[in-house]
Amino acid sequence: MDMINLILLVLLALGIVGDNPTVSIAVAILLLCRLLNFERAFPYLEQYGLQVGIIVLTIGVLAPLASGKIKPESFVQIFTHWQTVLAIAIGIFVAYLGGRGTALMTSNPLVVTGLLLGTIVGVTFFRGVPVGPLIAAGILAFILQFVPK
Repeated sequence: MDMINLILLVLLALGIVGDNPTVSIAVAILLLCRLLNFERAFPYLEQYGLQVGIIVLTIGVLAPLASGKIKPESFVQIFTHWQTVLAIAIGIFVAYLGGRGTALMTSNPLVVTGLLLGTIVGVTFFRGVPVGPLIAAGILAFILQFVPK
């Protein structure tokens, strides 16, 4: 058996055992692509998958505004509570980290393997969500800027 398929099967099992459909579905789709010799999709998934995922995530976050569940008047209230002001600051910091993470993941593919494994463990066993690699890469990039080369 192909070693990559074996690794994907182990990851699929982790997703199933950890009761995490996100990991299970993602790994199953990738495994299916390999088994059906649809490997020409991988370069596109590698090149555009992250961007498409971020777009879909952003749509999900903005959907309550577009649907009218969040009223325009509530935007004024954002600046009157310390929790929402803190949320804005943290949102800015996380977006900054995400940008640095994207750059690190693009420039250092070896790091991606460690981040991926850590994210799969976090998603599978700690009920995390798979946005972890991007933020983890951002945190790593942030730390690495202080480490002498």
